[in-house]
Amino acid sequence: MYTKIFKYIFLSVIFAIIGVSCDLELNPLNKFSDETLWSSEENAKVALTGLYRGDILFNSPEYQPSDWWSYGGLIFLEFASDNLYDRRGNASNFFRISNGLLVSNNPFVTRYWTNTYKRIAQCNRFLENIKKLPETTVTKRYAAEARFIRACQYFYLSQYFQDVPLVTTVLTREEANTVKRDSNNVVTQFVIDELKAAVLDLPRFKNLSASEIGRASKQAALAFLGRIYMAENKWSDAAIVYKEIIDYGDNQLAADYKSLFIPQGENSSENIFSMQYLESLAGQSMPQHALPAKDGGWCIVNVPASLFESYQFTDGTNFSYNNPLYDPDNLGKNRDPRLDYTILYNGAMFMGKPYISHPDSVSSPDRVMGGQTTQTGFMMRKYFDENYKGNLQEYGGNIPIIRYSEVLLSYLEAKMEAENSVSQTLLDETINLVRGRTSVNMPKITQTDVTLLRPVLRNERRIELACEGIRYWDILRWKIASDVLTKDIYGAPFPGAVRTRVKVPGNPDPHARWYVNISTFRTPRDYKWPIPQSEQDINPNLR
Repeated sequence: MYTKIFKYIFLSVIFAIIGVSCDLELNPLNKFSDETLWSSEENAKVALTGLYRGDILFNSPEYQPSDWWSYGGLIFLEFASDNLYDRRGNASNFFRISNGLLVSNNPFVTRYWTNTYKRIAQCNRFLENIKKLPETTVTKRYAAEARFIRACQYFYLSQYFQDVPLVTTVLTREEANTVKRDSNNVVTQFVIDELKAAVLDLPRFKNLSASEIGRASKQAALAFLGRIYMAENKWSDAAIVYKEIIDYGDNQLAADYKSLFIPQGENSSENIFSMQYLESLAGQSMPQHALPAKDGGWCIVNVPASLFESYQFTDGTNFSYNNPLYDPDNLGKNRDPRLDYTILYNGAMFMGKPYISHPDSVSSPDRVMGGQTTQTGFMMRKYFDENYKGNLQEYGGNIPIIRYSEVLLSYLEAKMEAENSVSQTLLDETINLVRGRTSVNMPKITQTDVTLLRPVLRNERRIELACEGIRYWDILRWKIASDVLTKDIYGAPFPGAVRTRVKVPGNPDPHARWYVNISTFRTPRDYKWPIPQSEQDINPNLR
């Protein structure tokens, strides 16, 4: 592992020196010639490693999203959903994406656009130059990896910006400044074709060596292919590719859900594709952003009540504050165990000490009343090794991008929507496997009526994949934003608290929840991200 990551860093730095400078344009080289770089397969591997890195920062907090696959780009995109709440509230550029304030000069939207096209330009350059080497099994694999990475970039562009320039060659500055937008249909078909082509020359997951963990496999490409099919409502096609992943048999669910998100268990076969980090050498700073004040964190990653309320009771019934199984003094009691693995709530033990967010606990640095602490009373627990004692900006936990549990739930959704029917056998092979892992052990789903099963499946995706960068995309493709992102945002319940926060004075919440904010998603406007104003100013074709 040490050798793999050390080489990863070194080669990424080398590629950064020789890479492109801005968006779609190739910067003149002054350090390395193409003849030198493209003289051997080993040198080509140098360039390939840089493609995986993209613009991801190591050992430094991400104050802006650096990449679709970094913690600041993937996990923090959940701030735009109903799964997470940015402690900075209306000042958060993530929250502004979905609270009615999405504009073309949003700096985070600009950041996603700019860094995506930087990586696309790197991929284009790589694919043009790899042809200078003799075609071998190795070079064909390298090309497939580059095509996979480029296709994934266009996947994200197609999902959020929709109509974007489809650029597949290295451009001059003049060409880059005059490109035109292609229709979303053209872009999505390109993603489909590229992922299909990449699958042919990528290795199976089981054939990745220990030093290759984190590189693309057939299953990773098929999973993204399934995603684009689902986004396009091509349910039968999606079902076929997800079944192909299942039939390979290379990936299995881990018995311990919590272990998947900490260094000790992150290399489980359940994690099909992850962004790789290593403590100190190539660490990530999410603990600095997300941990409670008592543990040295900035308390930025908060959880709203809506996610907390999505977890069922252990008997399989949906959550209700009126259910006798609900214990206001122990919010995780009698609940789906994934709640405790994901959400930090008042009184829960964490890193050896109780987390106290109760507003009446005036001595607690984490009480909900404070300005630089949680605004909801809940925080994210997922991803953190409680025994970690190192630098909060150099943590080594990987960021999962594709997990096998997503494959199973997506396969069920695709089959359900394609056939408008579901069998108990299919449920047992998919959602009930996910719910039945040893550390979760929730009751089986037996509902086979599609209309009634649909909300059950969608909720299962929400809690199983919580805080993994999936929810906002699901909300958009299901077209439910007008329902779930136009509501009052509440935090934790604090029954009997002297200090409270309510929306309307004298009208407390019936469940004693802490009032936080309101989300005002605009339909249909906010379903499509605007092309950054800075790009429109340079290139009128993008207006």
